[in-house]
Amino acid sequence: MEFRCTPADPDNLLESWSGDTLAVGLFQDTDHPVRGELIRLIGDDLQVQLERRRFQGKPGETVVLERLNAQPACLVLVGLGEPSDFHGTALRQAAASAARAAAQAGSRHLGLWLPVDDLEPRGSAMAMAEAVRLSLYSDQRFRSEADPLRQPEQVTLLGLAESANAGLEQAAAICAGVELARALVAAPPNVATPHYLAEAAATLAADFQLELKVLERDDCAQLGMGAYLAVAQGSDLPPKFLHLTLPARGVVSRRVALVGKGLTFDSGGYNLKVAGGQIEMMKYDMGGSAAVLGAARALAELRPSDLEVHVIVASCDNMISGGAIQPGAIVTASNGKTIEINNTDAEGRLTLADALVYACRLEPDAVVDLATLTGACLIALGDEVAGLWSPSDELAEALITAAEAGGESLWRMPLRRSYKDGLKSQLADMKNTGPRPGGSITAALFLQEFVTKGLAWAHLDIAGTVWSDKGRGLDPAGATGFGVRTLVEWVRQGAPA
Repeated sequence: MEFRCTPADPDNLLESWSGDTLAVGLFQDTDHPVRGELIRLIGDDLQVQLERRRFQGKPGETVVLERLNAQPACLVLVGLGEPSDFHGTALRQAAASAARAAAQAGSRHLGLWLPVDDLEPRGSAMAMAEAVRLSLYSDQRFRSEADPLRQPEQVTLLGLAESANAGLEQAAAICAGVELARALVAAPPNVATPHYLAEAAATLAADFQLELKVLERDDCAQLGMGAYLAVAQGSDLPPKFLHLTLPARGVVSRRVALVGKGLTFDSGGYNLKVAGGQIEMMKYDMGGSAAVLGAARALAELRPSDLEVHVIVASCDNMISGGAIQPGAIVTASNGKTIEINNTDAEGRLTLADALVYACRLEPDAVVDLATLTGACLIALGDEVAGLWSPSDELAEALITAAEAGGESLWRMPLRRSYKDGLKSQLADMKNTGPRPGGSITAALFLQEFVTKGLAWAHLDIAGTVWSDKGRGLDPAGATGFGVRTLVEWVRQGAPA
């Protein structure tokens, strides 16, 4: 799919557009000039058809009008809601809705006009291009026969100066990162193994001249990673600890670490998940690692000039076997802290514990970890908003701002120190889980014990957002690639912490 931007006169859209399909955004305001102009050009029949189909211009509403012996042959109208509510998120949603409707109509060359006069041109171009491409994403790798691909070959963003084309290259890089994350998460667990993640990282390193270090089981043992290896010991598949480095193009002014949870399959261990707990979907428990690798893919192409980025993934499976760790076992993490494992299904925080210690020893200016960590976060925030925990107000605000710019949503949650009492153990320094109430908070408090004191750190729990059964917003059903756009935008803004 090729994108380009071109100026356009909203009073002359139909007469000037030469492609087969034109998509136009309409507000709920029936007196808006664009609606009146379309009625003038097409005739009163347009208003009759809109009323017959009960089109009111609500967000996401679409109507497709076939026009015999006319140019363009297909007109797609998409609702924008109220003008006062039309902002970045609404722009993305409208572009996605229009793209899906146009693709279903068989569009080959789509012209998309949305009212972006009051929005920044480059950012608008990025938002619309990302929305169109990501909303039409289709993963057919595992079908014996692929379905015909239904998407336009060309998309022209009308009403944007040609200078906005600069945003399209960035959008392409970001989409490639999101698509990589989606592909990793969606792959079945017999394909997406720890070795598979290591190969994906190796491909990135080779394609973009990055540096990759893969630590094997013995390497991790020498570093004292007892928490991570305790999770890995039940699987026949060897763990892979990945350290991918994106060097800065110039003098390094800042260094950041992105840490992703990399459980390629989570059975729960001896605290076995049941069918009602969606054990069959636990392939997506590596959504955090997919997000940081996807961000690495995008950033490797965009390559910030003075920022060094470290991507850390402690990958393994959590399985049941004669060698699997038992509930009640005590292990020692690489910073010397001892952990009583009172729940083998709280394994992600054990792997992240050693990954965070490793990341902090790189002496970064900031560390951000992403993990499908707790069902409690899903219950609290649903499937559209990820939880954010951080002791740093500046880092938290920067990530929330980056998420908004990237079309994702974060909500800051409390790091309430008194809740740490729930992690007390009679035998070890701490347990790996606390009481059920506030479970996502105690999980974040557990992780904080493995972060260097005073270092800017944030934890993102993406348990609810990494997968969508029916699709939402820009995301078709399946893996969403959540987190990539937030991380890329945060790094592009200079990764303030």
